[in-house]
Amino acid sequence: QISMLQRAKKSPLATFSVVRSFASVLSAMEGTPSPVKNPEKLPKRIKRELPPPIALTDRAVDRLKELMALKPNKLGVRLGVKRRGCNGYSYTLNYIDEKPAKDEEVEKNGMKVFVDPKATFFIAGSVMDWEETELSAEFTFKNPNAKGQCGCGESFNV
Repeated sequence: QISMLQRAKKSPLATFSVVRSFASVLSAMEGTPSPVKNPEKLPKRIKRELPPPIALTDRAVDRLKELMALKPNKLGVRLGVKRRGCNGYSYTLNYIDEKPAKDEEVEKNGMKVFVDPKATFFIAGSVMDWEETELSAEFTFKNPNAKGQCGCGESFNV
């Protein structure tokens, strides 16, 4: 005896009959009661609060506050990631006037940093710091997702 699938492989007409048979099985099931007796009484899924996508050090917050003092009409800064640099991706920081709709807000000591949703995958678990050395003064990111970075530390790859 040949199965319905084997017949379907042999002729397009048989394929139609397999589809028709499947449709009749589905329509017969529509009147079947649900195996769950009272679905509205099932416990709701508990949603736990997620950690912020990035941690800010006190030095980073202090420096951001200094920069924001120069732009009093701005709400905060937006952290993002762009595809550029010698190693793939680079961090971006921009002033913003209003909270973007889907951005995640990270606040520390009154400083608001908004994280672009597209950047979350790349920066989740990172720590943003402000470092001053004899040769440079810059924001640095300790990113556990980065698999490598260029020599100057300007770009990274995931």
